[in-house]
Amino acid sequence: MTSGVVIGVIGAGRASDVAYAAAREVGRLLAEAGATLVCGGLGGVMEGACRGCTEAGGLAVGILPGAVAGQANPWVGLPIVTNLGHARNIVIAHTAQALIAIEGEYGTLSEIAVALKLGKPVVSLRSWSDVPGMTRADTPEEAVRKVFALLSGRNP
Repeated sequence: MTSGVVIGVIGAGRASDVAYAAAREVGRLLAEAGATLVCGGLGGVMEGACRGCTEAGGLAVGILPGAVAGQANPWVGLPIVTNLGHARNIVIAHTAQALIAIEGEYGTLSEIAVALKLGKPVVSLRSWSDVPGMTRADTPEEAVRKVFALLSGRNP
């Protein structure tokens, strides 16, 4: 059973080994905390996070850019087909209560911008940490701790 908290993990579709490992650990920690993970459902950071979440018994939701559920990485428990392309980034930002960004390019930046505009917390782990309003973390454990602190109104 999940806690009802939905955390987005966003980032590079082609991640470095370090970012993949960090995303996998973030996914595991989120599942262990009872959160549902939401992401773009493809490779790289998204795959790493989904893998960690699923391996820990959590639910990984993939908001897919295309029209085929089969494009989801194999660790997505619930693929949501949108056929929206990059516009699906807005759906991810609206669905998540908070985001953890790991590496990433302009697609990640667009999700960060939408979430911040909506007043949602965003934690940066090896990502766009120079964006005003974001909270920086140096480890997966710190990122997850800070995202839950921000959601509960505590100082991370």
